[in-house]
Amino acid sequence: MNPVVITHLNEISDEAARDTLRQCCGSRWWCKLVAAERPFASKQELLAAADHVFDNMPREAWLEAFACHPKIGDMESLKMKFAGNRQWSSGEQSGMAAAEEATIARFAQANEEYEQRFGYIFIVCATGKTAAEMLALLEARLNNDSEKELKIAANEQRKITHLRLEKLTLPS
Repeated sequence: MNPVVITHLNEISDEAARDTLRQCCGSRWWCKLVAAERPFASKQELLAAADHVFDNMPREAWLEAFACHPKIGDMESLKMKFAGNRQWSSGEQSGMAAAEEATIARFAQANEEYEQRFGYIFIVCATGKTAAEMLALLEARLNNDSEKELKIAANEQRKITHLRLEKLTLPS
């Protein structure tokens, strides 16, 4: 996806705006409501609208957003799910590139445990984190109850979306 100017995001059709925003968050519910907040006077207004919608997001919409992420460390999943914004996703997970075999194997096992326990994939804002750091977070979060974990995953989704909105938008 090529970056867009805020004024362009304001001028395109609702459908095109939703499609553009979906590059940042996979929840159609979120995209629809953020697109409805247009026009945005600035990137800050867009980010505020994103947060406002996140504040009221139902569980099902969070789960849809989570489902649009590749599993951390699963390069095949990265390629399949994010063909359109591959650079963003692979850059976000670059900490996995230098991971040792044992770390990758443990990550795969912990990912499976997490998905079985919570019903969705492990969500973490991976930018700037090493594979070992992400694995430690994953293993620690396996001990959370469902409600606490959903809140943590939702907060990580917000961080990821903010980073992607920053990459998506250019100054007017």
